[in-house]
Amino acid sequence: MTVRGSEMILILDFGSQFTQLIARRVREMHVYSEIHPCTAPFERFDGENIVGIILSGGPASVLDPNSPDIDRRFLAMGVPVLGICYGMQLIARIHGGDLRKSESREYGRATVKADLNSALFRGSVEKSTVWMSHGDTIV
Repeated sequence: MTVRGSEMILILDFGSQFTQLIARRVREMHVYSEIHPCTAPFERFDGENIVGIILSGGPASVLDPNSPDIDRRFLAMGVPVLGICYGMQLIARIHGGDLRKSESREYGRATVKADLNSALFRGSVEKSTVWMSHGDTIV
């Protein structure tokens, strides 16, 4: 539980096997974070000082009927939101993006190249090795 008023990154979990790693990385940067299920009621966070939200990945496809969702008020809080894998695809769908099943699944190691001129990536490394597993594509 947070102390009321302390800054927090809220991590909404969609069932990713990497959610604990996400929280650990945030905490290694000396930022307090809490993990909650994506089904957590918005009202639960009334009075919390949420300064950013991370939507995790997960095994579901946003294209499937009854796929996990979130209360849209989380996206209207006026704080930065980072969607990772499923989270990013969910944000795209909510905002009218074009999502489709990929012709083939992507699975395994990949290299991410960051734009170090971007405020988001300033101070980080240009290339990182990441693990990915996707069956959908944002067109």
